[in-house]
Amino acid sequence: MIGNASKVVEIYTDGACKGNPGIGGWGALLRYGDHEREIFGGEKLTTNNRMELLAAIRALESLKRPCKIHLHTDSQYLQKGISEWLDSWKARNWRTADKKPVKNEDLWKLLDQLTQQHEIEWCWVRGHSGHIDNERADQLANRGVEMIISEELH
Repeated sequence: MIGNASKVVEIYTDGACKGNPGIGGWGALLRYGDHEREIFGGEKLTTNNRMELLAAIRALESLKRPCKIHLHTDSQYLQKGISEWLDSWKARNWRTADKKPVKNEDLWKLLDQLTQQHEIEWCWVRGHSGHIDNERADQLANRGVEMIISEELH
């Protein structure tokens, strides 16, 4: 754990997609001490992985100054990508080990840039296992989907 728990921003992120690709949503719950903030959004044609990345990006973008952060995600793609694969992708000029272009390179580059401003511990949590804050992030991501569906109907 980084520093004093009360000095750490806890962030829970999730992405959702109706069809893959399809209408997608992202959500994030941010907590600092007794303060909480919920954010969410969506896109008309996207993938679940893009929504997972965008949830983390939008959460980090919403912070006003450099912070110590515990970022919780149920996406192994996000957690392993940022913790294990990113440096290799950059060293290979955004290519995978089998020389294919990295998917979602645009979002990975943005996330990489945003992480430089903060001290982040990336925490994986099992999705849909009753973790209350992860469930809240999931609900927010689904609100993002519902928002896009509602816009499509009008």
